[in-house]
Amino acid sequence: MNSKITIPIVIAISVISTAGMMISLGFDSQPQTPQTEIIYVDKSVSEYFEGTNNVKKISSQEELKGILETSSSAGGNFYDNRMIKSIGGREGAMFDSAVSTGAPVPSVAPMPSDGASKTESGGSEYSTTNVQVENVDEPDYIKNDSKYVYIVSQNTLSIIDAYPAESAKLVLKIALDIESQYIQNMFLNDDRLVIFYNGQSDDEVIPQYDFVPTRSYSPVTHALIVDVSDKGHPAILKDYSIDGYFMDARMIGDYAYFVTNSNIDYQYPRLPMIMEGSVRIMTPDAFYFDNVEQFSNFNTLTAIDIFGDKINSESFLMGYSGTFYVSEDNFYLTYQQDMPFGFYENSAQDRFFDVVVPLLPNNIQEQIKAIKDDSSINSSAQWMKISELMQRSYNQMDKKDKEELFEKIREALNEYDVKIQEDTRKTIIHKISIDEDKIEYVAKGSVPGRLLNQFSMDENGDRFRVATTTEYYVQHQGTVRSNAVYILDEELNIVGGLDEIAPDESIFSARFMGDRLYLVTFEQIDPFFVIDLSSDTPKILGELKIPGFSNYLHPYDEEHVIGFGRDTKEIENGRVQQLGIKIALFNVADVNNPKVTDDITVGDSSTYSEALYDHKAFFFDKKSGVLSIPISGDSKGLDVISSAKKFAPDYNRWSGFYVFDLNSSDGFNLKGTITHSAEDSGYYGMSNARTFYIDDVLYTASEGYLKMNSLDRLEEINSIKLENTGKFIDYIGEGVMRESIPDGQ
Repeated sequence: MNSKITIPIVIAISVISTAGMMISLGFDSQPQTPQTEIIYVDKSVSEYFEGTNNVKKISSQEELKGILETSSSAGGNFYDNRMIKSIGGREGAMFDSAVSTGAPVPSVAPMPSDGASKTESGGSEYSTTNVQVENVDEPDYIKNDSKYVYIVSQNTLSIIDAYPAESAKLVLKIALDIESQYIQNMFLNDDRLVIFYNGQSDDEVIPQYDFVPTRSYSPVTHALIVDVSDKGHPAILKDYSIDGYFMDARMIGDYAYFVTNSNIDYQYPRLPMIMEGSVRIMTPDAFYFDNVEQFSNFNTLTAIDIFGDKINSESFLMGYSGTFYVSEDNFYLTYQQDMPFGFYENSAQDRFFDVVVPLLPNNIQEQIKAIKDDSSINSSAQWMKISELMQRSYNQMDKKDKEELFEKIREALNEYDVKIQEDTRKTIIHKISIDEDKIEYVAKGSVPGRLLNQFSMDENGDRFRVATTTEYYVQHQGTVRSNAVYILDEELNIVGGLDEIAPDESIFSARFMGDRLYLVTFEQIDPFFVIDLSSDTPKILGELKIPGFSNYLHPYDEEHVIGFGRDTKEIENGRVQQLGIKIALFNVADVNNPKVTDDITVGDSSTYSEALYDHKAFFFDKKSGVLSIPISGDSKGLDVISSAKKFAPDYNRWSGFYVFDLNSSDGFNLKGTITHSAEDSGYYGMSNARTFYIDDVLYTASEGYLKMNSLDRLEEINSIKLENTGKFIDYIGEGVMRESIPDGQ
């Protein structure tokens, strides 16, 4: 391919979006035109960018260089095509026609075990990780089945025979020989673990204007598939490495899907690749979008068969992905829109000629136009003439006329600035279909505003629903906030929505449940909204205002929602003071009149819970009615609960779990507390707090302990110390994790 590039000159074309049309129409009607957005079209079209915004495949390493050179010319990034050369091992076969995307890799048989796994049966019922979408598992540092508990911490793997609890014991604790010392994500499926950790690739590059190759290290994500059928002798079956940092993952059936993010090195660009051990097995198909924007990252979505050899992967040149939503059929990647370099400078020029000039006296407008059209003088000289002309005009006005003109211009500029900021502060959404090892890009869309977290998104049938907060600054008015929910179709076109929800507040939590959205916003009090999503025209059904806010909403049943956050109170000058951890049960049976069935506050402002920001730390089992919350706080602030205080001296912090009975009629009743630390363990106390059950035993985990208590009365049955045991760790010996090697090697 001819890599000669036409250097583009970027101009901003403001297109009224479907979202903007619906706002002006109040959503009474649904525009039939497809959604559009601000597109940056080159005056001189290059061979790579035509402004169609469609997805295009990158066919070669040379084409990637051309795309980035064109993008950097528009985006202001440094780029020098004389320096694009890497002589490391991963560069050598970037595009290999013998390796096709989606092809199975050679099978690696597990090393025969010299000790068969025990056939002891586990409990009949057990709980697992608290996830957002049913049948879509999320990774965590701890996983369990009905009998065994698996924990990864730093670079170690622990396996605990946890059932029956009376005889629970540590079966194995071994260290993984890895670069990273911090593992926190894994899946468990039958007798297979998938463990993720970050490592580095080791390449050689020649620095700019130098001649000696030097080492260059790039982030790599490892995905280990481990056979744990023999608990005393786990074996590594696969060691995949994919370029980029680990971002997030999901497991559906026997397939693990995970996203890696690799920064673009404009000086030494290369396409991501996948290795198994030291062998390159795949270069994922790579794509970019026909729209000059800030390409900052490759986001690579990989699917691996946990029990087989199939692997597939696709990589997308886009912005930095941060928030994901995954259904059983689709993977949604999102990020904040990144405006091209020079956009705001062009915007300042546009706002003057499009907004200010039309409001000036007609004779001044004509003279400004004549100056602007004079190609014999440069832009700086043009502006000097225009500014002198305007100053003379102002000097000839009386004070009242000039002040009225200035006020009219300020109002018009404010309206213009608001529209520009609304158009540019958008969340980009990419939809990718997944079906076992099949990965297919579907659509790209956008919505105004920013997302809070994964619970701000939901897929329901052929609709994708998104809740956002828009925030921008307006001169003479300050920061303006508003919230909205948007309905998108299968192609991610906006087909409906509701805006201006709780102006001047921000979304603190959201939960989509069927045809409803439960939304909590906050500024001084906690407005809890019930929003109807049964059609493409959402509407608020009911609203409840109570002190405090909820960071997390959890389903109880069709008529009740659990809110978890903090209590607050108003103090002088309209300020708000945060108090203790607050749990509320919202009754939404009457959607027009939601109310609080019961609430309870634990501790004071010093009290903290990991569940405020990590839903995996929140545990609720509807069948037993047990609610378990990790708590850490100053003992004085916890004196409302004597069973917590008695374990903690006044000068220390207490860390453990508050366990409640919860039912829809009586609300919250404290069963008791489970202490994990009664020593001074720092302000935030314990971390990695998790709860699960096996039959009639409640298991609570922290960095220090796995504790087992009766589910009924919380009597302690057993306890296993996980850290700082003072014992030898089996790095080498009988329990070492072995890497399986194919026959003949």
